[in-house]
Amino acid sequence: QVQLVESGGGLVQAGGSLTLSCAASGLTFSNYCMGWFRQAPGQEREFVAAISWSGGTKYYADSVKGRFTISRDSAKNTMWLQMNSLKPEDTAVYYCAAAWRRSSYYELISDSTYDYWGQGTQVTVSS
Repeated sequence: QVQLVESGGGLVQAGGSLTLSCAASGLTFSNYCMGWFRQAPGQEREFVAAISWSGGTKYYADSVKGRFTISRDSAKNTMWLQMNSLKPEDTAVYYCAAAWRRSSYYELISDSTYDYWGQGTQVTVSS
């Protein structure tokens, strides 16, 4: 069965950095676009970043643009989210997700597009 497993979350001070990983199994990773979403307490899940199956196209939410970098390695079936200059408002549970060969921006920013989800990893940024 398909599994997406996030890791790398934790507690960090504002201005610090974290790198999240998402290890995929049970699917042909190179056929899937991958995305990161996050959900803070009492808030809806929101789009953070997405990357095409080739890795050639990347999308970011305005709130993280210039601070976060999404990347993937199909040989390792792994995706990463490098998060720099973290802010307290970045505190949330971060989820990785996989979508079969979607390509448009409007598809990839919508959580309903995604076929598979990880269990999430907590990121807490202290002020």
